[in-house]
Amino acid sequence: MLNVGLNHFLFLAAALFSIGVIGVLTRRNALVIFMCIELMLNAANLAFIAFSYYLNDVTGQGFVFMSMVVAASEVAVGLAIILSLFRNKETVNVDDIRIMKW
Repeated sequence: MLNVGLNHFLFLAAALFSIGVIGVLTRRNALVIFMCIELMLNAANLAFIAFSYYLNDVTGQGFVFMSMVVAASEVAVGLAIILSLFRNKETVNVDDIRIMKW
């Protein structure tokens, strides 16, 4: 049977976070960027849970709970903003949305 250690969880969290960063930097669709940000938050949550389990401390689980509350509110506000932008500009491409220009 395979023994999964803390290093495996941290490597997975780092890989997920890296994929999220690459997605934010390379994609132009606001919804895809939004999903990549959520992926980065979930990678941080995975690292918190891994440390919480291996240190036998529930503090990491508390941080994950608070992070999930923040992520849920971010989803509600972010999707409302994206929907409003789509209704006004008829696009979700971040290069085409220039509201705050001189």
